[in-house]
Amino acid sequence: MFQRIRSVCWLAPVMLFAAVEEKQTTQKSFPAAKRIEVENVNGWIRVAGYDGREVQVTVQETLSGDSKEKLEQARKEVKLDISTPQEGTLRLYVDGPFRCKCRDGSVNFHGRDEGYTFRHEFEIKAPRDAAIYLRNINGGAIKVENMAGDYDVENINGGVEMIETAGSGRAYSLNGGLKVLFRSNPKAQSYFGSLNGRVDLYFQPDLAADLRMKTFNGSIYSDFMVTPLAARAATAERHDGKLVYRADRFTNGRVGNGGPEIKLDGFNGDIRILKRQ
Repeated sequence: MFQRIRSVCWLAPVMLFAAVEEKQTTQKSFPAAKRIEVENVNGWIRVAGYDGREVQVTVQETLSGDSKEKLEQARKEVKLDISTPQEGTLRLYVDGPFRCKCRDGSVNFHGRDEGYTFRHEFEIKAPRDAAIYLRNINGGAIKVENMAGDYDVENINGGVEMIETAGSGRAYSLNGGLKVLFRSNPKAQSYFGSLNGRVDLYFQPDLAADLRMKTFNGSIYSDFMVTPLAARAATAERHDGKLVYRADRFTNGRVGNGGPEIKLDGFNGDIRILKRQ
């Protein structure tokens, strides 16, 4: 199934020109995918799990230009690439001249005004057991609900919320909060963190894990009894012919009988290890 709906409208005059805006909706369905990858730039991402085997994707694209010419430039330069690079993988990728053409595909806005803006809002319905790889930079949150596969989720200027989550993996927000409600506790090594936001993790009461915790300007709270573990030995690295020893700055603790390592990394916010009721 494939559908595109496009509308164009004039916005209120700004300064000495009138901005032009265009909206387009893309709807597409895919057979079962074991892995879903989304790399967005401006906007938000929402993924919800369900019992079906088909991946259903809806993307709302908004382009706005300082003029008709700038809007046309945006149409040519900003692309939503939808591909299946390998069997079982679905990839949704917002591309354009703002992306570095280096190996990691990072974003570089070059520090100049292109005369247009763009935004993509992803709404995805996926099989619960699919693995997800989600990246967003500006303009909104990443929200994941009812997914049981492994995950790698990162937002730069927005929060991350994961509700009724199973599986294991990594979730991080640079300039926003992180909230995870676990339907079942991680069974493999996992990582959760934020630089400038609070980290709230709601575990099931039967949590058994080895925690590694660190925050610089915040505090760490736990509803669980945590037994202290010895700090890890400093590691040695050679630089310019000299050995440099780096101390491990994480506090280590065990919940229950121990289990998978769960790393909790904050900087300017609190970390709260909470027990679901």
